Amino acid sequence: METVTAHRQLNVDTIRKQFPVLHQKVNGHDLVYFDNAATTQKPQTVIDSLIGYYSGFNANIHRGIHTLAEKATKAFEETRVVAQQFINAKHKEEIIFVRGVTEAVNLVAASYGRTFIKEGDEIIISGLEHHSNIVPWQMVCEEKGCKLRIIPVSPSGELDMDEFSKLLSSRTKLVAVNHASNSLGTINPIKSVIDKAHDAGAVVLIDGAQASAHLDIDVQQLDCDFYCISGHKMYGPTGVGILYGKKELLEKMPPYMGGGEMISNVTFEKTTYNDLPYKFEAGTPNIADVVAYKEAFLFINNLDKKAVDEHEHNLLHYASSELAKLKGVRLIGTAKEKVSVQSFIIDGIHPFDVGQMLDARGVAVRTGHHCTQPLIDQLGIEGTVRASFAVYNTKEEINRLIEGIDRIIKFLK
Repeated sequence: METVTAHRQLNVDTIRKQFPVLHQKVNGHDLVYFDNAATTQKPQTVIDSLIGYYSGFNANIHRGIHTLAEKATKAFEETRVVAQQFINAKHKEEIIFVRGVTEAVNLVAASYGRTFIKEGDEIIISGLEHHSNIVPWQMVCEEKGCKLRIIPVSPSGELDMDEFSKLLSSRTKLVAVNHASNSLGTINPIKSVIDKAHDAGAVVLIDGAQASAHLDIDVQQLDCDFYCISGHKMYGPTGVGILYGKKELLEKMPPYMGGGEMISNVTFEKTTYNDLPYKFEAGTPNIADVVAYKEAFLFINNLDKKAVDEHEHNLLHYASSELAKLKGVRLIGTAKEKVSVQSFIIDGIHPFDVGQMLDARGVAVRTGHHCTQPLIDQLGIEGTVRASFAVYNTKEEINRLIEGIDRIIKFLK
């Protein structure tokens, strides 16, 4: 079993060399990539792993007895063990491979939600959730006749924990919140959320999409019931992620999809299901991306986590301070605890125009509602410009962003 405990000193120049996509011109300018909350770029090791699978041992897994099939199965299952270590899950069977957070939440909603949530029950989410952690629960509520309750959010972007306590009751069966907000960067007090929800008798799902590249995750210490991660937001491939679930809960849940691999025995009269984790992994999975996903876990674990945290917080503080100095710029999301995400608006200028004009100078940011339309509506704005930073970003790149914003303000006002 491969360990993931090695550390080395953070060196941003060395790290940048591992990401080939960063070294290109966009519209005649050196690329500055600040759309990491949407998807991060991929290190060469991840890219090489994808190539290695398809050029070296492309085969279906678990059922073949030939050499390539056995090699592919071994590589696939190695990623499960590395993922288990990454979040400190107790059992490797608690790691379910999915396409990403969206599928993970839908799996829990469709399987646990439709089985254990009844008419009159309540599900609590927060006002900071993105659509993938809203819509599946709305679907369960509509189908089962239960009620969706929302934890209010302060103007700075923090959860109102007093109101959360008031929402909890014996009717609360499930609480689903994100670890960190994709729109505002807020790091939520999820340990407190989990403990309060458990005291009320509810199970808890944590959406870790924005946390996995920035924060240490220990599902046993958190005591969450479900934890969801997308690979592509943590330097891994697209179309792959994990759902963690406590073994005792997963064993009680019915399969999410029917098909090959999730069965034990099939007759036309009756089907019996496979053991965990395969009960939830019907059909041929995304083998190549799961195999390459291991390299993303190893990339993060081979960094000095404290150095990464300090670097990303320095970037966030510098960007926020410099943006706030510009006339007409308003920061959106000023919570005390944040991952390296800063949203902002410019008075009188639409975020879409800002995004297009920055792109013309090679600076990639995200604009719009960031799949958090209810949150943006609550804030009373049309959308934001969002700059989100990763381990390979630099202060010099933030200076490019600030110069670009300054030019836009002077040009359009």
